[in-house]
Amino acid sequence: MSRSRSRNVNFFDGSTGAHLGGVRQNGSITNGNLFHMLMDILLVVEAMVTIKSRATGQQMPLNTEPLEVGARGNIKLTDDMCMQRVISHSNSDRGSSFREEVRARDRKCVLTGVINPAAGWGDWSGYEAAHIFPMEKETLWNQHNLSRWITNTTGRHNATINSSKWHDGYKTTHFGGDGWGVDGRVLDPVCRDPNDPNRVADNLLRWHFCQSVLANMRGPVSPSSNTTSPQVRM
Repeated sequence: MSRSRSRNVNFFDGSTGAHLGGVRQNGSITNGNLFHMLMDILLVVEAMVTIKSRATGQQMPLNTEPLEVGARGNIKLTDDMCMQRVISHSNSDRGSSFREEVRARDRKCVLTGVINPAAGWGDWSGYEAAHIFPMEKETLWNQHNLSRWITNTTGRHNATINSSKWHDGYKTTHFGGDGWGVDGRVLDPVCRDPNDPNRVADNLLRWHFCQSVLANMRGPVSPSSNTTSPQVRM
């Protein structure tokens, strides 16, 4: 099913009326959040834009009030790449080491905050150690010089523990129906302790959030991948 069907906020070019995209508002997106997503990620603009309601013509204030559902207008979309990703499982020694390191650091799902009570005896059923940057895209990693943030895509800096069914205070934004109730939650501190040399990399979280905005908000959305994890705003 197309992810665009879940959108309850849409935006349009105020000059032509062309539909440019939209987003699902589950409650955590503020007016200021939308402005950041548009101005800093989705749009190509030569000057500051004004965002208005199509229904009332009223200008949207840039504040922390929850974004109202409806339609907005006046802009051109970026053509920045959105990366497709798939679920990948590795049985290699490197993959096993990666999982054990991330499990030892997080000990829980860092999105929901649910602790794994069976971690002590090695049962991680229902939990996945998830890469922030997909391993299968290592060529793009090198092309875009992302090694300036971390040197190893298989390390703990590129991973969090997620339940198998994310800088705005590390707030989670869910772009779908949010059946797990994680929209608006704060990413668990266990994976982002500034004193931990193995903490998840902030720049990768920002990159991941930008990718999610591009995939879910621009025009007809990109085809769904096999994973639809929520995203953290940095």
